[in-house]
Amino acid sequence: MPTSSRFVVAVHVLAALAVSDGKPMRSEDLAYSANTGAVVIRGLLSRLNEAGLTKSQLGAGGGALLAKDAAAIRLIDVYEAVEDTELFTLHRTAPCANCAVGGNIQEALRPALDRARKSMENELSGVTVADIAAEVARLGKFTIPLVW
Repeated sequence: MPTSSRFVVAVHVLAALAVSDGKPMRSEDLAYSANTGAVVIRGLLSRLNEAGLTKSQLGAGGGALLAKDAAAIRLIDVYEAVEDTELFTLHRTAPCANCAVGGNIQEALRPALDRARKSMENELSGVTVADIAAEVARLGKFTIPLVW
C-alpha cells in the first residue's frame, strides 16, 4: 500500500521557512528545495495555514512565513495538519465473521495498533520544527548555496 509523503514534505517546508531568517519564501523556491511541484507545496501551505502554522505575505517579495516560532511547532502538529488518514486502517471490507480468525482479528489487533499510534504521537510531540532546522544546520551538507 502506498504511503503519503505529505508529512515529510511539510516538515521540509517548515524547516526551510525556519532557516530563512524571517524572509518570505515563494512556493516555487520551496518546491525546488523539496524537488516537487509548486502546486504540491501550495496545497501543503494551505493546510499548514489552516492549522495556524504558516501565513502568507502578499505582494512583491511575498511568500510563506512561519505563523509562530519554530520551537512552538511540534511535529505532531504538522502531522495532524497535513495527513487525513489513520496511521493504520483496518480491512476495507469486513472479514468473514464466521471464521475463527476473521471474526476476531480486528479486536485482537486493535490494541497493538493503538499502542503503536500512541508511541508515534508521543515521539512526534517531543520534536519541534526548530529541532529539525537545527539538525539540518548541524549536518551542513550543502553542495550549492541555498536558492533563497
